Amino acid sequence: MYALGYDIGSSSIKCAIIDCDKGVLVARGAHPPVEMAISSPRPGWAEQNPEQWWDFAKLLTQKLLRDTRIDAAAIAAIGISYQMHGLVLVDRAQQVLRPAIIWCDSRAVEIGNQAFKQIGPEKALQHLLNSPGNFTASKLRWVQEHEPDIYKKIHKAMLPGDFIAMKLCGEIATTVSGLSEGIFWDFQQGRLSEELLSVYGIDPDLLAPAVPTFAVQGQIDPLVARELGLSDRVVVSYRAGDQPNNAFSLNVLNPGEIAATAGTSGVVYGVIDQVRHDRDSRVNLFAHVNHSETQTRLGVLLCINGTGILNAWMRKNFGAGLSYDEMNELAAGVAAGAEGISVLPFGNGAERVLQNANIGSHLLGIDFNRHSRAHLFRAAQEGIAFSFAYGIDIMKEMGLHISAIRAGKTNLFLSPIFRETLANLTGATIELYDTDGAAGAARGAALGAGYYASFAQAFTHLRVLETIHPRRELIEATAAAYRCWQGHLQRALQQP
Repeated sequence: MYALGYDIGSSSIKCAIIDCDKGVLVARGAHPPVEMAISSPRPGWAEQNPEQWWDFAKLLTQKLLRDTRIDAAAIAAIGISYQMHGLVLVDRAQQVLRPAIIWCDSRAVEIGNQAFKQIGPEKALQHLLNSPGNFTASKLRWVQEHEPDIYKKIHKAMLPGDFIAMKLCGEIATTVSGLSEGIFWDFQQGRLSEELLSVYGIDPDLLAPAVPTFAVQGQIDPLVARELGLSDRVVVSYRAGDQPNNAFSLNVLNPGEIAATAGTSGVVYGVIDQVRHDRDSRVNLFAHVNHSETQTRLGVLLCINGTGILNAWMRKNFGAGLSYDEMNELAAGVAAGAEGISVLPFGNGAERVLQNANIGSHLLGIDFNRHSRAHLFRAAQEGIAFSFAYGIDIMKEMGLHISAIRAGKTNLFLSPIFRETLANLTGATIELYDTDGAAGAARGAALGAGYYASFAQAFTHLRVLETIHPRRELIEATAAAYRCWQGHLQRALQQP
């Protein structure tokens, strides 16, 4: 049996096929070859045509089947990962009513801020675990206020992954995890938030019914199956937002486990087993893929804007002609702590982990007589790792007892300095894998279709490429540098 996974991103559509018997990836691809366009009709807006996601998913599926010559009849299940927090609106004929308002669109920020005040910050955080912020519910309210004629035509409001599932099966559904990422879910009551819906004046019938994350959620429409080149017996049996799915793809399911990514921006996603919130709303919480009425599993999401972009800036301005590997080699010749240089990596916009402060990046402690670009390279990577540790400290305050950090072996996790600094600070073992969101979605589909009997069986063949353990001889020096970095950060936050 084979399973197919889609990853519906804002840059491209990715697809993977796994051999469920062997648990291995047999095909993967992405489309289009250049980044998809994001329309911004006004400052702060970000929209895409959801029909284009579907067109690209079809083209990619057809191409993979054609190139690999996999027996399409052996593909039994489809899983979907998708860009979180988007809003797709359809009428009763399942026709799209307007472009999708995607995750990075900021038009509804003030609507969410007002709802947070109206509900009451403490009550909102206790029940929703987040401020309504700029999430899907607030975007739907924006349409109600500013596009009333379109709002009147809405049959269902969906997330991007729900839209793709609808195109596959003709049925509209979502998950509790999806409802929580839209900030529609009341964790204290275990149901849709009546208070939020009342404050926004949203009819709950506009929201799709929830199905289990891992289950047969619908069977492919025969006409769609024929167009894709698949059997009409294929089922959709898994869907999740990109960050919960990334955690799932790394087998991050239990309390204390963390999934991390460190590309242009960085994400830390940890799992806790208690309904708790951060009083300062510096991190977001959502129902994880294995959350249920009988088992609390929440994903705590930290996003840091200035991670890999800082390393790229260092290379552009101080490392002309150097590869990243060569930068790492230079930095490795400098002791932990970069001989007193600290870098605050927050130069890519306002940071939620800093309560939406935009303090910019800071380079501190430079001595023209002692320091070279090698010191800057090391300090930059340590500063990024320190920002991860700063967010993980918030998670610890919320009850996370860190046991392991898992990541794909890519981007900054290719750097020994970055990953060793993070391991030394957290005391956690870091495990690196070769997997991605589309492969995770395919694995989830096989689990949801019942091919795998348990999570453990689904990940039997997932192999660790590399393991990084804390280095005792560097822990003290790294901790001292982190304390100095924290002092610089606090002073920066206190500046007017």
